[in-house]
This record gives sequence, C-alpha cells and structure tokens, in this order.
Amino acid sequence: MATGTIKRLTDKGYGFIDMGGPKDLFFHSSAVVGTTFNELREGDEVTFDESMGPKGPCAENVSPS
Repeated sequence: MATGTIKRLTDKGYGFIDMGGPKDLFFHSSAVVGTTFNELREGDEVTFDESMGPKGPCAENVSPS
C-alpha cells in the first residue's frame, strides 16, 4: 500500500491525493474504506492502492493512516 496526503476534496464526491510527485492521484468516494468520504479532511494522511481507472491512474481502498 502507498501513502499520501489528501490535497483536495470536492462536494461532488471525489478528491485528489498528493504523493509527493508532480501529479496528484484521483479517487472517488466509492474507493474509501474504513470511514466515510465526508469524514475525510484535506491534509489527512491516507493509505491506498494505486489502480488504473477508465480515465487513467486512480486510488482504490483509500483509508486514513
């Protein structure tokens, strides 16, 4: 599992994870496990699995660290 920091959350049910590189990783609220999307906050540390979605790289199994 990889780790990162939530950089941005939207009211449309998706967010982006900063992994320390040039690009952020997209995630959808349906990929959150162990908590709810609404309980996540920008700046939270999370663990996740990198996956390939229909529009490119994304995060799955996103959970608070």
